[in-house]
Amino acid sequence: MTGVIVGIFLIVYLGMLLGRLPRLQLDRTGIALLGSIILIAIGSMNLQDAARSIDLSTITLLFAFMVISAQLRLGGFYTRAAGAVTAIDMTPQKLLFAVILLTGVLSAVFMNDIVCLAIPPVLIHACRSRGLDPVPFLLAVACAANVGSAATLIGNPQNILIGQSLKLSFSGYLLIAGIPSLLGLLVTWAVVAYRYRGKWHVRESDWGRCSEEIPSWNPWQSAKALFITGVLFVAFLATPLPRDIMALGAAGILLMSRKMHSRNMLGLVDWQLLVLFCGLFIINHALAQTGVPDDVVAGLLQEGIDPSHPAWLFGITAVLSNLVSNVPATMLLLPIAHHPLAGPILAMSSTLAGNFLIIGSIANIIVVESAAQHGIRIGWRTHAPVGVAVTLLTLGIAACFLLFLTHTAGAFLI
Repeated sequence: MTGVIVGIFLIVYLGMLLGRLPRLQLDRTGIALLGSIILIAIGSMNLQDAARSIDLSTITLLFAFMVISAQLRLGGFYTRAAGAVTAIDMTPQKLLFAVILLTGVLSAVFMNDIVCLAIPPVLIHACRSRGLDPVPFLLAVACAANVGSAATLIGNPQNILIGQSLKLSFSGYLLIAGIPSLLGLLVTWAVVAYRYRGKWHVRESDWGRCSEEIPSWNPWQSAKALFITGVLFVAFLATPLPRDIMALGAAGILLMSRKMHSRNMLGLVDWQLLVLFCGLFIINHALAQTGVPDDVVAGLLQEGIDPSHPAWLFGITAVLSNLVSNVPATMLLLPIAHHPLAGPILAMSSTLAGNFLIIGSIANIIVVESAAQHGIRIGWRTHAPVGVAVTLLTLGIAACFLLFLTHTAGAFLI
């Protein structure tokens, strides 16, 4: 049975790498779901064991913030915020900085995937009205969403998973990750500004057609969501109450609306991502039960490689995140996260590494697909010069900062 389980695990993670399996219409979510179904069907675990292997705390917090972000998107908050920034008369370099700062801050407080869904349409419209090329600004949004989301334990799916699994302090993590993330946003601005210096404007004939509907501004719905989110954020910082339960309560309050239909809000929940999480939880649990991961770690230790050491963990996470995507990589490496700074190491390296390639993070893919709906093509040749530079520089900043903390009392903040 061990050989079968290992085989299924390898096939699933090969699918994570390729994004699909040959001759089958399966994406990463479908592959993870099918793998978990096969494991249950062959008797490697029963339904009760499969259910217990799923970290409901992580799923709950992830779902709750998807609902909160959906409320803000439907209420037009993201549209209003992006519109207010882009309406200011400023040079392209200053507009780029404002867009990066806005995207980074919003991604730190809300889910970066939702932010990347909401900002591009408004930004593209603003760029076209000024005769600016939207591409550098869209690349900045994708990179800034990843960099900004690394600052908190609620900015992206993998950080939510790490925070809940390792029971990290919300404020402690923010104190550690906040500075590298802020510096990373400045690096993002510098890279994009340098890459597109003197190339800000584009001919009107090069513009594609807009085909995406932008949510209208609803002051009451947006204010309600912002107030609840503010209270929730303060509670995360100042109280030891369970984050998942508080966030779920906040989502429940927002669902009780006389104007905004729950079907529309739940329609913006990324159910595919939630299913992906559940499937990977089951598959990784089945592999752990075989003892194979422990044997692999023991073999590496004999070769002088300690994957739980901060330096090795940082490098392995960054590389693996680009091979199989950051969520599967994080799940795979969590069992060896024993160092006091393992949580920040996993969170920052997996998130910042996502800028390396378009497929490195969902945020990148969302921005590229949104651009395509407006007739703007962003391929890997366009993304790579910016994405690779931002990734290497931000990872370098994070590595130096974490190295400094390993020699100070900073680790005890977690």
